[in-house]
Amino acid sequence: MPSTYNKEKAWDTEDIDKWKIEEFKPEDNVAGNFVEESSFMTLFPKYREVYLKEAWPTITKALEKQGVACTLDLVEGSMTVKTTRKTYDPAAILKARDLIKLLARSVPVMQALKILDDGVACDIIKIRNQVRNKDRFVKRRQRILGPNGSTLKALELLTSTYILVQGNTVSCMGPFKGLKEVRRIIDDCMANIHPIYHIKELMIKRELAKDPTLANESWDRFLPNFKKRTLSKRRVPHVVTDKSKKVYTPFPPAPEKSKVDLQIESGEYFLSKEAKDRAQKEEVIERQRVKREEKMREREKDFIAPEEDVDGEKRKKKEKKEKSKRKRDAEAEADGEDAADHKEKKKKKKSKSKHASSDEE
Repeated sequence: MPSTYNKEKAWDTEDIDKWKIEEFKPEDNVAGNFVEESSFMTLFPKYREVYLKEAWPTITKALEKQGVACTLDLVEGSMTVKTTRKTYDPAAILKARDLIKLLARSVPVMQALKILDDGVACDIIKIRNQVRNKDRFVKRRQRILGPNGSTLKALELLTSTYILVQGNTVSCMGPFKGLKEVRRIIDDCMANIHPIYHIKELMIKRELAKDPTLANESWDRFLPNFKKRTLSKRRVPHVVTDKSKKVYTPFPPAPEKSKVDLQIESGEYFLSKEAKDRAQKEEVIERQRVKREEKMREREKDFIAPEEDVDGEKRKKKEKKEKSKRKRDAEAEADGEDAADHKEKKKKKKSKSKHASSDEE
């Protein structure tokens, strides 16, 4: 008999959203009150005490609408939520449990109260036990935030979630799909895979989702494939000894002498305590004397006159004389040229005057 499971229904129209979560109202709870009371309690750090004390009226008012009671114990440092006779939604106590968990992890009250809405879930990821070294843990936790919180903001926009990095945990709020992505990114970040790779992947997926032609195709060919380099873990020694030059001997090498053996050979082992102390003091004094002499020699170097370079000075004087001689010769040549020009000018003037007198006659 053919299956009628996928048969079209008359009431199944396109305007119906099958994934929409309908709001749970008091009329939906036909059974009435719960048989037993359920309660959850969580501790909070000391620095959150003042903030929670101021914001507790707002929290109480929000939980009263769900029919859940809450108490704040400042002596013990704990928050408790429990069901009452007015509680009609079975999931309300679970939402209230998540609310006090987020408040204990330094999430602001107005943000934490969004967990009471349908379609909003939370996930508190423990990251301290994933990395042993504290300095390495701090560096990798900083990668989640990025410079000026830019990486964290990009993750929030791409996954439609709220992320808060506080101490040894990361608190996330948002839809289930976004929380799944965030947990994968943070776990990989603690395993030394930078979040920027996942951010690139999410951006490409967002662009591909806009194209209806690629809805039923695999996106693997568009996504980047970042392969992790597996470097050799074998330790390479700095100094590699050439074993071919060594001669093989079946006998093992002689054992190295211990400190006591060396003292026995030098005779120090048989000395009394006073003699050892005296020898040690003499050794110290000798070292100090040698050091003092070295310092004195270094100081005396400043008072030693430098050696005079006689040949160098003679060479400089000779060069200076030659330079001055060349200068005088150049000046003499210039003066001779000027005198010749002057004589030529005089001759020209005389010839001109002679021509002028002959013309007058």
